[in-house]
Amino acid sequence: MTATTAQLGALSALVDWYSTLTPDSLDAIGRFYLPDAHFTDPFNSVCGYAAIRTVFEHMFDTVDTPRFAIQSQVMGHDEGFATWIFTGAVRGKSFAVPGSSHLRFAEDGRVSAHSDYWDAAALWRELPLIGAPVRWLQRRFMP
Repeated sequence: MTATTAQLGALSALVDWYSTLTPDSLDAIGRFYLPDAHFTDPFNSVCGYAAIRTVFEHMFDTVDTPRFAIQSQVMGHDEGFATWIFTGAVRGKSFAVPGSSHLRFAEDGRVSAHSDYWDAAALWRELPLIGAPVRWLQRRFMP
C-alpha cells in the first residue's frame, strides 16, 4: 500500500502544528484529526478530537510554557513516526522529557490513531510531592 498525496504531507503539517501549539491553535485540531480519532499516552486513552483537545487543554492548564521540539519524522504507507522532546515547567521547576509518536493517517491525511510513548517517571521525578519518592524508588530498584 502506498501513501496518498494527502498522507505524505500530513505528517509534516502535523509536526509543524505541534511545534507551535498554543491554546489558541487548538481550534485547528479538526484539520489534523478525524472526529473519531483515538489518542493514547501514558496518562490518557481517549476517542474523538474533542476529547483529544481536552487532553491538550489540561496540559496548558497544568504546565507552564509547554513545547514539543520535533527531533525527527518518518512517513511510510499510511503511518508516520516522530520523535520529540517535551519541555515545560511545573511550579517553577523545568523539565525535558523525550518521547515519540506513532500516527496512523486516513486517506484524507487526517490522523485516525495517535499513540505517544514516553517515560512517565521522567516527568514524575520533577513534580513536587511525588518527585522525591519516585527518585528514591529509582535509586533503590534501578541499576
